[in-house]
Amino acid sequence: MHGEYKVPGGKLVVVDIDVEDGALRHVRVAGDFFLEPDEALDAVNGALEGAPADTDAAGLAARIDAALPQGTVMYGLTSEGVGIAVRRALAHATDWTDYDWQLVHEGPQPPALHMALDEVLTAEVAAGRRPPTLRVWEWASPAVIIGSFQSLRNEVDADGARRHGVDVVRRISGGGAMFVEPGNTITYSLSVPEALVQGLSFQDSYAYLDDWVLGALGDMGIKAWYQPLNDIATDQGKIAGAAQKRIVGPGGGPGAVLHHVTMSYDIDADKMLEVLRIGKEKLSDKGTRSAKKRVDPLRRQTGLAREEVIGRMVDSFRARYGLTEGKVTDEELSRARELVRTKFTSPEWVARVP
Repeated sequence: MHGEYKVPGGKLVVVDIDVEDGALRHVRVAGDFFLEPDEALDAVNGALEGAPADTDAAGLAARIDAALPQGTVMYGLTSEGVGIAVRRALAHATDWTDYDWQLVHEGPQPPALHMALDEVLTAEVAAGRRPPTLRVWEWASPAVIIGSFQSLRNEVDADGARRHGVDVVRRISGGGAMFVEPGNTITYSLSVPEALVQGLSFQDSYAYLDDWVLGALGDMGIKAWYQPLNDIATDQGKIAGAAQKRIVGPGGGPGAVLHHVTMSYDIDADKMLEVLRIGKEKLSDKGTRSAKKRVDPLRRQTGLAREEVIGRMVDSFRARYGLTEGKVTDEELSRARELVRTKFTSPEWVARVP
């Protein structure tokens, strides 16, 4: 069995293993990481040899840490990363480059239609009728998008939203509220087969699916990192938030994962504060006293036009994994519009948590 895992902000770890009588055998760890002294690699392999095949990534990491020679230095590598690579091998996980990725980047759409497209396209990936897809959103109007489990009245100032002509919609994924205006955010979705994140914990899957965009930002001169559970941050502040939803495949079979990210390109902070109710507990949790300081826009950090930032992100993805131009099919669009009518604009859905 073969497993690969790129340590977030680090290097690639490759593991080849067999399983005999419920234990790991013939363990071979490799990669483009740096490790000193040389015999530390033998210690890693030896620590994994004979481990029960149902040991989780943390347990495998603990075995490795206990076996490493004193003074071992790892660069681009972690014991946990090796453990994750083992779990991915055992789960027969796939890699980004195993797929023919499709790009969907179409004109501005109403907020509720974006919610529906996320659900429809990810379900199509789960059913095997659509290739893994990177979809870049364009907004037709300003909106607040609340998480699946958030209270509508606790998160949104209804009077402020009406005053500023802001639509309020609820998405299918969890997480916090987002305030968006056309031209001020960069939002994208990844609809991926579940096999791509096999062997990863829920938290690790966020870091794994965000890694490519950290590289794209780095190419633009922004040193960004994944901040658990679902933020992308720089030393200037948060620049993006992510959310996920798992969709079961037909007949309960292997499904797909929706991973979407909203990045702040520019922001009207005063308007945001009139539309969102940002509680003291949330500000305290983020280690800041002002909501205006929680998000630092990409426009200031890059000095680039929004279209240029998007173009560079897409080019970075294409260079890593390949990417062909695609579109939403007529059937997918029809299904999404029906979901807008029956679900995403209905009071029962938008206010399902009042």
